[in-house]
Formats: sequence, C-alpha cells, structure tokens
Amino acid sequence: MTAISQLIATELQARPEQVDSAIRLLDEGATVPFIARYRKEVTGGLDDTQLRTLEQRLGYLRELEDRRQSILASIEEQGKLSPALRAELLAAETKTRLEDLYLPYKPKRRTKGQMAIEAGLQPLAERLLANPMLDPEQEARTFLNPDHQIDDTKAALDGARYILMERFAEEAALLDTLRRYLWQQAELQARVLAGKEHEGAKFKDYFAHQEPLAKVPSHRMLAMLRGRNEGILALSLVVGEEGMPHPCEGLIASHLALKLANRPADRWLSSVVSWTWKIKLAPQMETELIGTLREQAEAEAIRVFANNLKDLLMAAPAGMQTTMGLDPGIRTGVKVAIVDATGKLVATDTVYPFEPRLQVEAAIKTLANLCQRHQVSLISIGNGTASRETERLVSDMLKRHPELTAQKVVVSEAGASVYSASELAALEFPQLDVSLRGAVSIARRLQDPLAELVKIDPKSIGVGQYQHDVSQSQLAKNLDTVVEDCVNAVGVDVNTASVPLLTRVSGLSKTLAQNIVLHRDEHGPFHDRQQLLRVSRLGPKAFEQCAGFLRITDGRNPLDASSVHPEAYPVVEQILAKTGKSVRELLGNGLLLRGLNAADFTDARFGIPTVTDIIAELDKPGRDPRPEFRTASFREGVETLQDLQPGMVLEGCVTNVTNFGAFVDVGVHQDGLVHISALTDRFIKDPREVVKAGDIVRVKVVEVDIPRKRIALTMRLQDEVQPGAAPASRTRPSAPPKRDSRREASPVGNNALAEAFANAKRR
Repeated sequence: MTAISQLIATELQARPEQVDSAIRLLDEGATVPFIARYRKEVTGGLDDTQLRTLEQRLGYLRELEDRRQSILASIEEQGKLSPALRAELLAAETKTRLEDLYLPYKPKRRTKGQMAIEAGLQPLAERLLANPMLDPEQEARTFLNPDHQIDDTKAALDGARYILMERFAEEAALLDTLRRYLWQQAELQARVLAGKEHEGAKFKDYFAHQEPLAKVPSHRMLAMLRGRNEGILALSLVVGEEGMPHPCEGLIASHLALKLANRPADRWLSSVVSWTWKIKLAPQMETELIGTLREQAEAEAIRVFANNLKDLLMAAPAGMQTTMGLDPGIRTGVKVAIVDATGKLVATDTVYPFEPRLQVEAAIKTLANLCQRHQVSLISIGNGTASRETERLVSDMLKRHPELTAQKVVVSEAGASVYSASELAALEFPQLDVSLRGAVSIARRLQDPLAELVKIDPKSIGVGQYQHDVSQSQLAKNLDTVVEDCVNAVGVDVNTASVPLLTRVSGLSKTLAQNIVLHRDEHGPFHDRQQLLRVSRLGPKAFEQCAGFLRITDGRNPLDASSVHPEAYPVVEQILAKTGKSVRELLGNGLLLRGLNAADFTDARFGIPTVTDIIAELDKPGRDPRPEFRTASFREGVETLQDLQPGMVLEGCVTNVTNFGAFVDVGVHQDGLVHISALTDRFIKDPREVVKAGDIVRVKVVEVDIPRKRIALTMRLQDEVQPGAAPASRTRPSAPPKRDSRREASPVGNNALAEAFANAKRR
C-alpha cells in the first residue's frame, strides 16, 4: 500500500499521507463526493477531480499488483525466478512492462522453436550466434536428425533460426526499445480497400491518408478504426524508406550487439534478425501500437463526452414553474403535456397544425386554452422535426393572446424517446401513451435539466464523440461518475426527488432510494434529516454519506435546507452562541458572517477548511452552483438549410463540443460546426477553453452544403466570408504528408553498423 500511495501521491503532486487517508476512506465505503465535501481535514483538501483520478489509479495499480503476484508465483513454480528477475518484476510500473518480462516464462502452445529444440538444434543456434566465423552449412551437417524431419542443412538452419527468433522476440528490453522508436518515428497509414470507394464514400478523407503515429487526434483515429471495422479501410504502420532495410531490423541487430560484416555466419544471422522482425515483431508491434492509439482515442472520446454531459447536466434550470411541453411532429401531430410547479403532470393533448390535417386554428385555440386554464409560465419546445414550425405556431398564439405571458424556449429533446419507452416512464405513467411521455420529459427538462436527465441512460443523451466506437463499459462507468458528481454538487430535495435522482446521491443505492420514496408516500414529507434514519435499511453509514446532500425545505431546522452536514451542526451552535443570533437571523447575514474568524470555531474534528465551508454556506444557504437561466433567440424566417446564406450572423446554442470544434443549433434542424480554428482569434488546444455545451453564442455562416447537410460556422464575426470558400472544418490532409528527412535518421545511432547490416542482407 505504501508503494501505491507513494506513486499516486507523486502523480497527484500530493503528500503520501493525504493519499493514504483517501484510500482508507474509499475502502471504508465513502464516496468521492462525500470525501471531497465533508472530509477535507482528513485528506488535506484533495478535491473531487484529484479523488476521481486517485480512485481510478488505485484500481489500476491494485490490478497491477495482483497480476505481479500471480506472475511471481508462476515463475517461482517453474523454478526460474532469479533474484535479478524478481527485482525487475517488482520494479515494473505498467502492465505492459510486466507482461513483457513474463513473456519467456508464459505457458504457450508448442512452437516451431520448441520443436527445433526437441530436435536437438539449440547447440547449432548457440554456436552460430556466439561465433559468426563458423560456416553455417558446415555446422548444420552435424545436426541432421531424420527422426525429427531434419533431413538437410536447410531444415537444420531453419530450425536454429526459429529458436533464436523466438528468443529475441521475448526480450523485454528489445520490445521496449522497438515500441518507443515506432511511437516516435512511425506513421499511421490508411488506404481504401479495392472496390470499396463508392460504398465507403463517407470515409473519403482517409482513402489515402498518412500522419505521424504519435500525433493522430482521437476523432481521426476513431473514424479510421470505424472505417476498418466496416471493411472500407486498411490501417498499417509505415517507417523507413521503401526498398531499404527496415530500421527496426537495424535496432534489433544493435540491441543484440550483432556487428554484421563479412563473416561466414553474418548473412545467416541477418536473416534471423529479418525473420524476428517480419514474422514475429512487426505484426505484434502494429497490433499493439494501433491498440494503444485506440485506447488513447477512446479515453479522449470518453473525456469529451463526460465534459459535455457535465455541462448539460449543470445547465441553468428555468425554475419550478408551470410548464407546457411540446413534442413536435408533422404527420403524428404535436404532443402536449403540462406539468405544474412541482413537476406533476396535470394535462395532456395532441394538436395537428401541420400536413396532412392543417388544423392551425384548432391547435392555437387548444394551446391558448390550456395556457389560460393552468396559468402556464413556460413553453418548452423540443428541437426535433418540425420544432421551428411549432415555435412559429406558439409565437402566433402568443401574438393573438397578449394576456398570455408564457415564455417559449426550444430545448434539446435528445433522449426523450428513450425515456418514453423506458420501464421508469411506464411505472410513472402507466396509462399515458408513449408519445405523450416524451412531451412530459421535454417540459420537465426545462424546469430542471439535472432532475430529468438523470432518468435517461447518459449514453442516450447524444453529446458524445464516436460514442458507439468506444468501450461501452468504461463509457458507462465514467458517465455515471459525472452524473453522481453533478447531482451531489447541486443537492437534492428529499421530499420531491424521484427514485433515479435519489439513486445518484452519495451513499444511496436504488433500493434505499425506493425505500425513501415509499416512506415519503406512506408517512408524508420529511420534516428533518433525522427522520431519514427511520427509512427501512437506511443505517448510520448510509445516513453519514447522504445526509449533507439531501435538502428539506421549510422543515423544522433551517439548516436541513443547506449543505451543512448534520454532524457539523454543533459548529453552527457555537457560532450562534458567540453571535447571540438565532439560526434564521444568521442565515444570509453576510455582513455578520464575513466578520467571523473560522479558527475560533475549530476543534479536534472540524478544522478551518470545514468551518470556512460552513460559514460560506450560512451566508448563501442552499445556493445552486448552476448558472443563471438564458435562452437563444432563433432568427425569424431561418428555419431550414435552404434559408441559410453565407455571411448571416445568427444566435444559437452549443449542443456538443468535440476535440475539433463545437456544434451549434441555429434553428434549422441541423447543427452547424464551428471548427476549432474558427472559435477565437487566439490559438487553443481544446474547444472547451472557449465554449461548452449549453452556451448561447453568436455565429456567422461560412458555407452551407445542402446535399451533405453540413453547415460551416465561425465565431470570429469579423471574418470575411468568400462565396464558395471551403469551411475551416475541412483541413484534414487527404494525401500522405511530405516526409521529414529528420525522421529518417538511423535508429541504430551508428551509420557504419547500419551499412554493415544492409550489406549483410544483400549477400
């Protein structure tokens, strides 16, 4: 544990004792949100980001340690565990290094090299390797063995070659050298398979593509991998000059100290090196390095998805006001649902203002009546098919009925259909048609995006980058942690929260969440946090983890509506005693609270960090960390791709952020792309330095490609737009880049040796 703590501490730039304390809390069942918020003294102030990294690395390093012990036991059982090998295994810091060291001792199926050893050819291999002055043909004659099909010198030399090739291919240091060299010098090449040009037109950018391996961005890597998986592209590694000896063969010779010249066995030894590379190591390295790129690309794609999901979940809530949700449709009609200020469904309907029925007047009358009857404050319109037409319908209704003061807002309906058909929706609205459930979700996600979106599988929300091409288990795990962090950062009203929302609270399982709702239904609302201990199966440990994140508004104790944990109420009592104020007089009294010295209220359990947090919370109790609610105003008359013209300046909402730019909804049913180079005048590496999902931005139209349904946008509004100009987003090279001569330097580091190796191969 000490070694693991030390390594993680170094990576986090923290003290080992901080890491030890955090690991101990995690092992005791504490969650990251709880540790980050309520155990700052214990961990020395590690934040939630550091704790998430710690948790992830802890899992990896523990798996590494388990595998290390398994390998040590396996080699020791074989009687081959030398002190030097043990030391190397104990020093291995990655799974790759560990497996490289284990390779020679790993049980494997019978190989050609093993068969050659059984045929008695190992001494021949050892002699020729040790003394290149020996003549291979002459030496091989003494090792003929018809009983093992070694009938001539060629068979004997081939067997000896297999013995050395398999030995060389299992040298951990050589594997590491080749891996490092290829990562720095190789290029990834993509080529279209013959006859697949038309079928794979969407991968056109990669039909003849080549770029440095170490610099392939995640989105391009995932696109090429998808092309390979669909049988359109072939991927390979390219290094060195065509027609010349492969640089990696020179690396192998150098590593083995084979000073190939004109000695009798040198040509045979050079063939051993070539076989080692071409037969064993080249396919292995290509598979491994492309696999490494895939893992890195997946990790980056998951990171992008997680960041976008966080931005979406933490989007500003419009507030708990009576809301009409409209799920637009043309032939099937516009589905209508009204929810009250608590999110309870109070009315549903369907109107048919579009083809084929064209019941415009009836639709306006129905919507206006519903708004008047239920005093609707907000109208939430899904941004799918017919959303702009529906928005125009609502605008006409509001113009005709000036007494209505409802505000219309277009919201993302991503995932609404998934929720509609889910088991959860069926339990919540068993008698309601599936299509109307979507309208309910659209209404509620305007009131409180977080509370509604937690009901939907995060992968269905649609803010990812090649999300279906990455590890689904890892994606789900990472997205779950994002949802958990967001829910606990905002806090949850225990008297109104749904089971899915409560399930995301620190310390609560699905069963406990269900039990809380059942208790609430049977006994009425909770009046103080201590009543949570009466919930079936909710014991002291779960209470400790969840209590600070659960809020009770208008309860017996005003502190229960804040993020102050019940265990810290004695600190508040000290503050009350010192100030002579009641809790209600203290809450929000910023002038008084800012004059307090946190050190005056510390003790053995609660230090300055916790007391400082308590005072800040008392100043703004139950504050919501989410931003103020804003909406985009789509331009009137711009509703389809055909309405867009280069040079138009529009307002829109950022729907998705990728590594190569941001997608913006400008109200035409097709998001436009602002390439990373068009986001700002300064150089940036990550689009999230400038924008995030949910932001309201102003953009200029650069180009509209109607056949491919592509819109190129820029946020550099001062840019001149040239008619027919290519959008900034199409900057990927479609042909192999010019090779840098500096990348062709000899990998051996000795030109004479490289030349000798080449000469040995030619003979």
